[in-house]
Amino acid sequence: MSRSLAIFDTDPDAKPRPRFVADTVGRFRSGRMIGNRPESLSEWRVTTGDPDTAKAITALMGGTSEEWETAGEDGLEILTDKDAVKIVIDGVESIRARMVLWGRQGPIHECDGAVYLSPDEDKGTPCGCPKLLADRKAAAKSGRGPAPSIELKFRLADDPTLGKFKFVSGSWELVKVLHEVENALERVGGPALCTLRLELVEFTTKAGVDVAYRKPVIDVHGKVPADIDAVINDASPWDDVPF
Repeated sequence: MSRSLAIFDTDPDAKPRPRFVADTVGRFRSGRMIGNRPESLSEWRVTTGDPDTAKAITALMGGTSEEWETAGEDGLEILTDKDAVKIVIDGVESIRARMVLWGRQGPIHECDGAVYLSPDEDKGTPCGCPKLLADRKAAAKSGRGPAPSIELKFRLADDPTLGKFKFVSGSWELVKVLHEVENALERVGGPALCTLRLELVEFTTKAGVDVAYRKPVIDVHGKVPADIDAVINDASPWDDVPF
């Protein structure tokens, strides 16, 4: 039985690592798990399975690349120094928004807030979710109803050649303004220069408790500058990849 060269049998550390293969090259995250407890972050955390992408992120956004325990392909994480990043969103089709209640095997309820999106036999029929936002939030918090799942795909404006990244959010605050983001992208009518940032929110409850957290914000500025547009049109292997 034939085999490839054996030159790495005696020097395994020199063997090139397999390149990360996925529909996106990395994922932006606004939090992490510490033990069994979620922790909200004030700067972006980026995970990837590609060492070259990790190196590029640290050069652009600071931080250091380290391995982290995950069942996914993105086994490298970078805790960056940035709470905002300029991005390029190709259009409104780069956003996927839905309401999902997850089970052990996947979604057990998936809708747009009014009708089912899956399974096929229920698609388009009323989902039965509460009409009031407060009731929707209460049902999701108790585990009886779906919660927002907003997926965004984008490139980094500072280096579009890296490929597309993904950001997934369950933020109700983002849900409230998502239509404004989508409308702004439709007005641009093509690749849009945007900012993806974590905004600090602080307030005091009626009970006198101080609350502070970060919410994701997408600012749409307008069409991408000509120099960035030229790079994007240079043929990217990550173009037109479905969710």
